[in-house]
Formats: sequence, structure tokens, C-alpha cells
Amino acid sequence: MANLKEVKNRITSVKSTQQITKAMKMVSAAKLRKAQDAITQMRPYSQLLSKIIGNLSASDSENNSIYAQEREPNKVLIIVVTSDRGLCGAFNANIVKNALTLVNTKYASQMQAGNVSFLAIGNKGGDTLARRGFNVNKKYITTFQQLSFAKVKEMGEFVLSQFESGEIDRVEVVFNEFKNVITQVARVEQFLPIPPTVQIEQTTKNTDNVDYILEPSREDIIDELIPKSLKLQLYKAVLESNASEHGARMSAMDKATENADALVKELILVYNRTRQAAITKEILEIVGGAEALKSK
Repeated sequence: MANLKEVKNRITSVKSTQQITKAMKMVSAAKLRKAQDAITQMRPYSQLLSKIIGNLSASDSENNSIYAQEREPNKVLIIVVTSDRGLCGAFNANIVKNALTLVNTKYASQMQAGNVSFLAIGNKGGDTLARRGFNVNKKYITTFQQLSFAKVKEMGEFVLSQFESGEIDRVEVVFNEFKNVITQVARVEQFLPIPPTVQIEQTTKNTDNVDYILEPSREDIIDELIPKSLKLQLYKAVLESNASEHGARMSAMDKATENADALVKELILVYNRTRQAAITKEILEIVGGAEALKSK
């Protein structure tokens, strides 16, 4: 049977951990509200910008943008968006799992040829992939500290320049899409080249053609808007992941707090039983000693 002092120390330790998890839950709840507002405000702007590009592109017989040119995906870059810190349940593990599934199924031949690289936004994903021996081209840490469009814009410009120069032929983004506090859905989206299905969906949703007055020209506007839209799309994925991270951590810390509370109750029960057994043993020893004295 456990020693009383050991059980008491365990109770104290679990209660201390419970206070930490409860505090982390409250911090995540506060951060979640701000992150949720950011992604909620971003979605309409992103959708409208994509809609404008879709309408402009639909009026042309073909889209001559370099970012829409399909080519053989010999060299593939996969962007994984994870968190910088842990203690958020299966948040990071799901992203790594989906990224590896993508590599092993869709890009198995490129992987065997050593032509698959990763760009990690967030420390956890980059560390996990590097430990497993994968080629992590770049790793951006502390991105989520004072998250801003300027930070993500730098990443987007790097990816676009790599695609323009032919260093990479295909770019995929793996991130968690925020649904609510409890639900975060892992998404895999093609980033470059721009999927033609996106333009088809956008034009079919808007059967009435919008008449735009274009200055200076349609080509100049498309050349300006498409890179901006792509950077914005990447920023949106990072915002989705940021909100998802806080939701996942809040849920994980809430569950940890509940488990700690249940464990404390169980340990208190063990402590009381151990203490009762110790008292009973002492009483029996006293009674036994008294009986021994009487017999003498």
C-alpha cells in the first residue's frame, strides 16, 4: 500500500498542475476571441477578391498568368502550418499526418527522387519533419507572436519567387481550418499553380457577368491582383491555423483540468483508505500489546 506522504505529495503535485492547466485554458480563451474575430473579418474580403479575379479571368479565353500555368510537378513544396508550442492535443500531429499522407500517395514518385521539400510555418511541424529525415527548406518560427500580414507576405513572396524561377513546380498547403472551439478540420489545398477548378466554381456561382471599368488594362490588373490574392490566401490559412490552435489548446487544457480534478478525488480516496488502514493497524498493535501484558 502507498505511503501516506507519497500520496499527499502526489495530491499536491496534481493540484499544482490543475492550476496551471486552468490558467492556460483562460489564456487560450482570451486569445481565441481575438483570433476568431480576425479570421471572421478576413473571410469575406478573401472571398470577394477571389470572386473579382474569377470574373476578370472568365472574360478572357485563357489565363496567361505565370501562377496559373500547369507544368509537370517534378519538384514539390508542401507548406505545413503548425504551432510554435505544444499542449494543444492532436493539433500538430494531425497536420504532420496529413502532410505525410499527401507525400506518400500523391507525390510518392517525387519523394523517392528526393524532389519533395517542406516549408514549415510554426516550430512544431518543422521540428517533427526534420527529426524524421525530411527536407525542411525553410522554417518560420515565432510567426504567431504578433501575427501580421507583413510576416506572411514575406513567406508568400519567397514561395512565388521559387515558383517563378522554376525551383518548384507545385505548392500545397496543409493547415487546420477553424470551425468552432471544439472542431478544427485539417485541410490540404493546392496553392500553386492556381487550380482551374477555382475559377470554374467562381464563374458558375455568378451567372450574371459583372461589368467592370478597368484601368489601365485587364492584364495589368490581373498581374497585380493575383500575387496579392495568393499572399492573402496564405495569410488566411495562417489565421485559420492560429484560431484553430487556441481552440484546440483551450479544449485540451479544459480536458486536462477535468482529468486532474478526477485524479485528485481518486488520490484523496486512496489517502483516506491508507490513513484508515494505518490507524486500524496501530489500534490492533496496541490491543495486541495490552492482551500480551494481561497474559503475563
